[in-house]
Amino acid sequence: MFAIGEFARHGRVSIRMLRHYDAIGLLRPAHVDPATGYRSYTAAQLADLNRIVALKDLGFSLDQVATMIAGDPSPAELRTMLTLRRAQLETAVAESNARLAQVEARLRGLEAEIPAADIIVKELPAVRLVGLTATAASFTPDDITPVVHPLCAELGRRLPDSDVRPAGRLTCLYEQADEIVVRATVPAAVDAGGNLNGLEVLDLPGIRAATLVHRGPIDQVLPSWQALARWLEENDRSAAEPARELYLDTPEDPAGWVTELQQPFLTA
Repeated sequence: MFAIGEFARHGRVSIRMLRHYDAIGLLRPAHVDPATGYRSYTAAQLADLNRIVALKDLGFSLDQVATMIAGDPSPAELRTMLTLRRAQLETAVAESNARLAQVEARLRGLEAEIPAADIIVKELPAVRLVGLTATAASFTPDDITPVVHPLCAELGRRLPDSDVRPAGRLTCLYEQADEIVVRATVPAAVDAGGNLNGLEVLDLPGIRAATLVHRGPIDQVLPSWQALARWLEENDRSAAEPARELYLDTPEDPAGWVTELQQPFLTA
């Protein structure tokens, strides 16, 4: 029998951790002295401890470890559990990489200001659009991206079964309300009474806009929009809605995307 200190050294864990395992019923000592309360463990229990530590290192919670040990899973069941854990870890890595990309994009935006010369004022003509509407909690990539991508995909699915024949490129519109109103649209010469397959018709009046071409993934667009906001402030202009993203080129690799940002503004 090993005293708790010896067992902890052999198992490469702390005494505090062994006491915690005992308290939650995960690894009981082989013997507890009724007079002193001292815990003792057998050498055979090192295998149980090693299994607990290994499962913890794989990211399983102590509750999950307790369930796995109590159920004495077969190799096939253990393989299924580990496969699920691998999928969870892969998802976490993908989410972390996406956040890392956002941080890097924010750093690039801080380190390299977009020259005002890259911003061009254009006259946007009146246009009739057809599309779909959804809402997002905010303009941050975590809130906008899960809304915009499915909305654009659904627009693409509905167009072939409608009477709509696009007369231009995909354009996303954004308006600030209690939430962010997001519209995925395409220009089209249509009558509201035709077969629109659930698509909405929206008429935008002609207006002036400050425009800027953004190159790269659309979820890294925030610094470009902020450059337009600075231009409005510096030129004493007030933003009008909706702001627009005109997708000029969208190859398979988002790094090659080209998007014209259009920020309409009010004229004096």
